[in-house]
Amino acid sequence: MIANARLKLVVIMALFALPIAASLVTYHFFRPEATGNYGELLAPAPITTAQFRRTGGGAFRFGELRGRWVLIASDSGACPESCVAKLTLMRQVRLMVGRNAGRIERVFVADDTVALAAEALAPFEGTVAITPPTGTALPIAPVNDRAHLYLVDPLGNVMMRFPASAEPRRMQKDLERLLKASQIG
Repeated sequence: MIANARLKLVVIMALFALPIAASLVTYHFFRPEATGNYGELLAPAPITTAQFRRTGGGAFRFGELRGRWVLIASDSGACPESCVAKLTLMRQVRLMVGRNAGRIERVFVADDTVALAAEALAPFEGTVAITPPTGTALPIAPVNDRAHLYLVDPLGNVMMRFPASAEPRRMQKDLERLLKASQIG
């Protein structure tokens, strides 16, 4: 009888210890991948409320694009090769999302206050080109970071960034996932 009681006690203890042992084995030998997204998720922060100038003339505020997803790139207004590559990447990724392309806006910020030439912008129809007012100190972030492309959600929050020389297919997958899940914009 005593051996029978001890056996029951050992079985009960094993039942409680088995899930702990299984979780330790899983943790050490079957590690999951970190994330499924390509872009770096950022803590949502409101985009700047500063007023900019459109290349063609007129004022611009990011609030005008509220309700739309916005891709933002910044570079010199003289538009060197890096600028053309960013504009091309934004155009390609927007077209790659297909029927959802109309939900995405593209903004190019000439962060050196040199307005982007109309000839340089012509192949990228639909891209909003802006410059900060002369004498304005731009914060380091979406409107003044040449190393990244930023994504702003329809509520006006910067929420993701991609490397300036990002892979279009991987960006497309991230955008499609966001657009599918989004109930707004």
